[in-house]
Amino acid sequence: MSEKSKSVVFFSSYLLLLLGAVLYMWYPEVASYLFAVGAAGYTLVQLTIRNTDMNFRQKRLHRFNIFSGMLCIAASALMFNDRKEWLVCLTIAVILQLYTAFVMPKAE
Repeated sequence: MSEKSKSVVFFSSYLLLLLGAVLYMWYPEVASYLFAVGAAGYTLVQLTIRNTDMNFRQKRLHRFNIFSGMLCIAASALMFNDRKEWLVCLTIAVILQLYTAFVMPKAE
């Protein structure tokens, strides 16, 4: 997967995640599918990033991103079952992503 296609999938996945989370209040059946596709895209991009040239701290932060993608997939599964625990999974995933976003530039 080229860098340009990774970038397109990454940003469109984030958009679908956001759209699915917001639309869940009004259209839960549609929002679940949007959120699931976004979570799968985000996790796919995180899994295809090569970590051979990363130091120990960057690898740890990369694992945080992979774990947050897995939490998003778990949240989408909970959305399909009409359970409210998806909010907990999503909150933990967002906290991990925010932490990574602020610490990764310092690690580089």
